[in-house]
Amino acid sequence: MNNKIAAVILGAGKGTRMNSDLPKVMMKVSGKSMIKRIIDTLEELKIDQIVTVISPDGDVIKKEVWPYLTCVQYEQLGTAHAVNAARDVLKNFDGAVLVVFGDTPLITAQTFMRSVEKVREGYAVVVLGFRPDDAARYGRLVMLGNELQKIVEYKDATDAERAIGFCNSGCMAFDGQYLFKILEKIGNQNAAGEYYLTDAVEVARKMGLKCTAIEGSPQEVASANTREELALLETYLERKNNA
Repeated sequence: MNNKIAAVILGAGKGTRMNSDLPKVMMKVSGKSMIKRIIDTLEELKIDQIVTVISPDGDVIKKEVWPYLTCVQYEQLGTAHAVNAARDVLKNFDGAVLVVFGDTPLITAQTFMRSVEKVREGYAVVVLGFRPDDAARYGRLVMLGNELQKIVEYKDATDAERAIGFCNSGCMAFDGQYLFKILEKIGNQNAAGEYYLTDAVEVARKMGLKCTAIEGSPQEVASANTREELALLETYLERKNNA
């Protein structure tokens, strides 16, 4: 495996719950769009390639991320389907590939790099986890030693699994040589008929590949779907800058 790094930013979400015509990732935190903050952080890694997945009407995002590439997700069929939109650009990429949600702008370069280093150690899938004060609505990361066994959604979790405090942030890193092989094995046999990136862990393990998780802080993995959550990100960023 080489030392190259790529990133796929998922930016096709709409700003409906923000009461805005702007795409969600274009909403600003302390004067800068969420997606621009992510790109600025990724650039600290001396990253080789950044691809942003946008919706068919995402021209404003295309301008915001230029000169980096964009790919269009023509139908919203889940997170794994969104990452798969970048296949043509990254199909021959055999370095580490970060998958970042465009509404999580506070993840640090150091945390991204820790994920990359785990990929370089031989893990095909690395999940960024965190330990929130209230874990109720989050998917749980089931670990056995250093190995990630599975991601289980709260509604599907047993009582023992619900007692786990280690939760899924959504952000992942993949060994690029396996990424699209994993994605093509993810099915959509669920109530929503969507292809979920969280299924990558189960698929990878069935392929005989290793998975693990690293821990970030609840503040840095926070996302924004509403104006209230956007204001909370502003608060977290101010605290970080004043620390």
